Amino acid sequence: MQKIVSAIVSDVGRVLLGKERQVQLALACLLSKGHLLIEDLPGMGKTTLAHALAQVLGLSYKRVQFTSDMLPADILGVSIFDRESGQFRFHEGPVFSQVLLADEINRSSPKTQSALLEAMEERQVSADGETRQLPQPFFVIATQNPLQQSGTFTLPESQLDRFLMRISLGYPPREAERALYLGADPRRQLAEIKPRIDSNTLKKMQHLVGQVKTSESLLDYLERLVLHTRRSPDCAVGLSPRGALALLCAAKAWALIHNRGHVLPEDIQAVLPSVAGHRLQSDGGNGDQLVERLMRQVDIIAA
Repeated sequence: MQKIVSAIVSDVGRVLLGKERQVQLALACLLSKGHLLIEDLPGMGKTTLAHALAQVLGLSYKRVQFTSDMLPADILGVSIFDRESGQFRFHEGPVFSQVLLADEINRSSPKTQSALLEAMEERQVSADGETRQLPQPFFVIATQNPLQQSGTFTLPESQLDRFLMRISLGYPPREAERALYLGADPRRQLAEIKPRIDSNTLKKMQHLVGQVKTSESLLDYLERLVLHTRRSPDCAVGLSPRGALALLCAAKAWALIHNRGHVLPEDIQAVLPSVAGHRLQSDGGNGDQLVERLMRQVDIIAA
C-alpha cells in the first residue's frame, strides 16, 4: 500500500514540482470518495494536477472549460431526434466520465454550476424524465479563480459543501520554478505518466480507508472541534454533520496514506484547513483564519 501511494505521489510530483503536500491532500480527497476544489490564480498548475491524478489512477478523464454562456446541457448531455429511428436519443455529456475536470467553474452562471449538484451528491444524472448512473468511481475536480478577478460568480454554499476539500497550490518553491526556467516541461512529463493502479484497486484502497481505526479520545477531540465551530461567536455558521463526517473520513485517508491503521490528532489537523476552510463562515475574516484560530483554541486533550 505504501509503495503504491509513494509511486502515485512521486509520479504526480514530477509534473507538479514542489507540491508534495498538495498532491497528498488531493489523493486523500479521492480516497475519501470526495470531490476536490482547487482555488488559485491562473497558471499555477491546477489543471495539470487534475489531469495527472486521473492519469496515474487509471481513470477516464474529461475536461470542460466553464464559460459565462455555458448551459447545463453542455455538461449533462442532450436528447437529439434521430430521423432514422423516429425517436430521441440521449447523447451523454462530459459528466459521464470517472474524473470530470470542471475548469474555472466560477466563470459559469449559477444555473450551470447547479447542474452538477445531483451528479456530485448522488452519482447520477436526471434528464428527460430518466435517471442515468454515472461511471464508478466518479469524481469532480473543479478549479476556481479568486473571486476578485473579473467575470467570476460566487459558488453557493450548497455547492461548496459538496466539495470534500478545497486546496490552493500557491507559487512554486524557488528551486522548482528554476527547474521550469531551465526547461522542465510539465506537458511532456504529463504525457509520460502511466497508470499505477486501475479502478478496482482504487475501490479497494477506498475500502481500506473505512477500516482505519479511531479511538474514543480521538472522537472526543473531533467532537470538541465541531462543537466549537457551532458555539464560537467567530463562526456565523459552524460545521454541519456532513462536514464533520468529511473531516473524519479525510483524516482516515491521511492516516492511510502515511501507512497508519489508526487516526492521530495530527491527521485531523493536517486535513482540517482543506476540509473546513470553505465551510466555515464569519462576519470578519475568512475560513482559513477561522481554522487557524480553531486549532489554537481547542486542546487535543480535554481540560
